[in-house]
Amino acid sequence: MRKSFLAAALGFTLVFAGPSAMAATTGPHAAWMDWEPGNDVGNIASLQRGAANFMGYCAGCHSLKYKRYSRVAKDLNIPEEQMEKLLLLPGAKKGDYIITPMSKADGEVWFGKAPPDLSLTTRAKGSDYVYQFLKTFYVDPKSTNGTNNLALPNTAMPHVLSALQGVQEAKFKAVEKVVDGETVTEQHWDSFELTSPGQLSPEEYDGFVRDTVNFLEYVGEPVKAKRESLGVWVILFLLVFTGFAYLLKQEYWKDVK
Repeated sequence: MRKSFLAAALGFTLVFAGPSAMAATTGPHAAWMDWEPGNDVGNIASLQRGAANFMGYCAGCHSLKYKRYSRVAKDLNIPEEQMEKLLLLPGAKKGDYIITPMSKADGEVWFGKAPPDLSLTTRAKGSDYVYQFLKTFYVDPKSTNGTNNLALPNTAMPHVLSALQGVQEAKFKAVEKVVDGETVTEQHWDSFELTSPGQLSPEEYDGFVRDTVNFLEYVGEPVKAKRESLGVWVILFLLVFTGFAYLLKQEYWKDVK
C-alpha cells in the first residue's frame, strides 16, 4: 500500500478543540496570510512533480473525481509506462477516475468526517489558502493529534508531511486588548521555529508544496494555461480590429465633415 494511505493530506475537516487553540490564531493581519505559491500552470515539469506528490501523499485519502488518470497523463505529457509507475493506485486502470481507496465510512471513523474530494479546492478556496495550509502546521500538545494549523485552526488532519518538512513550533506573543470594557489577552502568531529538521530543506519543502498546489490548480481548471495564452491573441486581435474600425469610421464620416 502506498505511503499516501497514511496521508490525510489537505484534510480540511474541523475538530473543535476548545477556545485556547482558537485564541492562538486570532489577531491582526499576520505575515503568513500574504504567502503565495506563485503558480504557473504552464510549467509542465512542475505539474508532473505535483502529480507525483499528490499520488504519493494525498490520494490514499482524497479523490479527484473529475479527473481520469489517462487525461492527467495526456495533459502533462507523461508517458504511459511512467503513468502506470507514478500515478496509478493499486487496482486502478488508466481510464478510471482518480478515486481514493479509502471508504467514506473509514474516513468518518478515523477523522470524524470523510476527507473531501480535492478536484475544485483551489477554485473554491484559492491556491494561496492551500499553500498556506500546507506551510503552517505547528506542534500543539493540546490538540487531538499533536499538531495544529494557522490557516485552518483545529484541523482534524495530522501533519502528514512532517517527515518532509520537519517539526516546527509556532511562537506567539501575548497581546492585551479591551473587549466590552474588559481586558482580554490574546496569543498572536509571531514566527515559526524548526525544532526537528525533515528530509527536505526548507527551500526543498517549499518547492514540494508549490508543485503540489500547482497541480491542484491545474486539476481545478485544466484549460487555464491555454485560456491565458489564447487571451494574449484575443487582445492583439481586438487592438488590430480597433485600428481598422477607426479607419473605416474615418472613411464613412469624411464626407459628412
